[in-house]
Amino acid sequence: MTTTGDLAGRTALVSGASGGLGAHFARVLAGAGARVVVAARREARCRAVADDIRAAGGEAMAVALDVTDTAAIDAALDLVAERWGVVDLLVNNAGVVERDRRPRALADHGFAAVVGVNLTAVYAMSQRVAERLIAAGRAGCIVNVASLLSVATRAGVPAYCASKAGVAHLTRQMALDLAPYAIRVNALAPGYVKTDLNREMLESAAGEALVARIPQRRLGRPEDLDGPLLLLASDAGRYMTGAILPVDGGHRVAGV
Repeated sequence: MTTTGDLAGRTALVSGASGGLGAHFARVLAGAGARVVVAARREARCRAVADDIRAAGGEAMAVALDVTDTAAIDAALDLVAERWGVVDLLVNNAGVVERDRRPRALADHGFAAVVGVNLTAVYAMSQRVAERLIAAGRAGCIVNVASLLSVATRAGVPAYCASKAGVAHLTRQMALDLAPYAIRVNALAPGYVKTDLNREMLESAAGEALVARIPQRRLGRPEDLDGPLLLLASDAGRYMTGAILPVDGGHRVAGV
């Protein structure tokens, strides 16, 4: 489907790339030939990921970035522009999870903060990258990270579910608005993949019960997302925009 040169000449920015899936995505894109901006709040960890990419023969730079700070977004994009030009591949991966607060259903435990990172920041990042692409007359690609919980529910995490549902619909709307400018917008919708954010829950009894409901009877692995990511990010998916691509072992279609 793809070759290692498919993203050659592209400048990719991955948010939330200091660890977990973001760091993995950065390595995958670099392996496909992209110059990769490793961006997150924890700059030292971003530098470590960028060092790993360079050691493997790729091109990478680390940038400190708080996606909820629009001035920081502009400063980061300016820094990238000085070195590599405009970002033409954006992966909106930064996100936070919500601690399960049952039985206090629908209590406000930082709802706005979760939505601010998971949804509002996706719009802010995409808007600023798109503006620069349009000004430069360049085509581009945005890949948002949605979730199985964009279309399903899980008790105790209303802000997370609402924010990820918002990401899915925002993806469709941005795809419509940006298509005239040759900017494609799609989203990955992963099922449960074990990372530092969810490890505690997935290794609990509740996590074991969750796995039992997945038709493939296993959690996702980061590498399960490699092919779908490269499909959306490369010319292999050049006629795809507005798509929400599920990668969940069939979890969303599990029977009752």
